[in-house]
Amino acid sequence: MTLTELRYIVILAEEQHFGRTAERCHVSQPTLSIAVRKLEEELGVELFERTKTCVKPSEIGAQVVNQAKALLMNIARIKALADAGKDQLGSPLSLGTIFTMGPYLLPQLIPHLQKQVPEMPLFVQEDLTENLRKKLRDGALDVILVSLPFNSPDVVTQELFEEPLVLVMPYTHPLVHLQEITLDDIKQQQLLLMGPGHCLREQVLDLVPWLREQLADTAYHCAEANSLETLRYMIAAGLGLSILPRSAAEASLCQANRLVARPLAIPGGQRRLGLAWRASFPRYKAIDVLRKSILACSGAYWSFTTEPDENVQTMLSVHW
Repeated sequence: MTLTELRYIVILAEEQHFGRTAERCHVSQPTLSIAVRKLEEELGVELFERTKTCVKPSEIGAQVVNQAKALLMNIARIKALADAGKDQLGSPLSLGTIFTMGPYLLPQLIPHLQKQVPEMPLFVQEDLTENLRKKLRDGALDVILVSLPFNSPDVVTQELFEEPLVLVMPYTHPLVHLQEITLDDIKQQQLLLMGPGHCLREQVLDLVPWLREQLADTAYHCAEANSLETLRYMIAAGLGLSILPRSAAEASLCQANRLVARPLAIPGGQRRLGLAWRASFPRYKAIDVLRKSILACSGAYWSFTTEPDENVQTMLSVHW
């Protein structure tokens, strides 16, 4: 039994597909299959149920995979402790981020961080909050950027900033004449949402209570999307309005589809973003450098004004 074989079965349990697992492990599919079969023969049990369409852990296989995860996580902690004793900024840092943040921050963050600490490459994964939570707990990620509050055992969180939410609509919509948007203004409007699992969806539903009540009615239909870019296209197509983070409503993004955004005059009309990492993670200097870099890159997004710029078409301008 080797650590490599244990990593194989952990990833195979996640992917439930030999081809995808082989790609993630950077090995050929025959090599992967032989290794898994060798481990099964050594243990004397079938770890996976194989069909033509998928591969699923058997009952005993699921238990073995869980133990393998725990072992690999402890191994990772031992290595991290050893690395921390050498140079906390001298090895890669694995960052996970929610889908609604990554596209707007990473293009600035990655080159900025490369200049600050070129010896610390940043490996990035985008995912839903619950998946990021799991990967952080299992040691697959070192730190995650999520919407707060974020509660998880043995995890430390640090708030970075608050980001305003805005209402985005077609430039011909009657509400563009308002300086701010209230709940009453959108009471009769068709609102579009992110799909289930996205934290932004829950934030909007908390912000607009009557929308959650409508969704409970099976007869009510609400169009949904799994990316903010798709939501903007849906708004431009006249399917409805949507409440988006300020970073997803930059002038260039809105102008491409002739959209307009307006600030919200609604209590709680912002989201709090922060970093979360395992309390046992020893590379506190790496976390601190990442935190400072994120704040340096995101400042332009969060300090905005409703005053129009005469020389620049801002997201708050009305385009006729």
